[in-house]
Amino acid sequence: MLDALGIDLKTMLFSMVNFLILVGVLGKFLYKPFLGMLAERKRLIKEKFDRADAVNAEADAKMAEYTAQIANAEEEGRAILKEAKERAEAMSDKIIADAKAEAGEIIANAEKTIALERETAVENLRDEIASLALLAAEQIVGREIETVGHDVIVDNVIKNARSSEWQS
Repeated sequence: MLDALGIDLKTMLFSMVNFLILVGVLGKFLYKPFLGMLAERKRLIKEKFDRADAVNAEADAKMAEYTAQIANAEEEGRAILKEAKERAEAMSDKIIADAKAEAGEIIANAEKTIALERETAVENLRDEIASLALLAAEQIVGREIETVGHDVIVDNVIKNARSSEWQS
């Protein structure tokens, strides 16, 4: 039947042996190096993926660290602002207390000054009244009163005038 097709048995056998030799040579020289190249390529790709995973893990760790640092910085900022606010309030309270104390001192000094000026005015008024009373007494009596005893008389008149209500 192979003769009917025009194929010779020797040729076919020769072709098959050539094919097997070709497969053997290709397997020995090309297939194993090709598999080795594929294995090497697979290894390189795996290494690159492993490196990429490591870099991603490192980036995630750094991101978590930076996020924590930002959170700490925000917390420190809030603490600094709170402390500054407390110091400002304390300074404000101290300034107000100092101002109140100073105002109290000013009022006390003013009251003392008013009391001293009042005493001075009363003393001046007493002296003036004493002088007027002596002048009036001299004119009424027509004689001169000794100046030695008139202070006692004037003081008694003023005390009596204070104790009773004078009407003008």
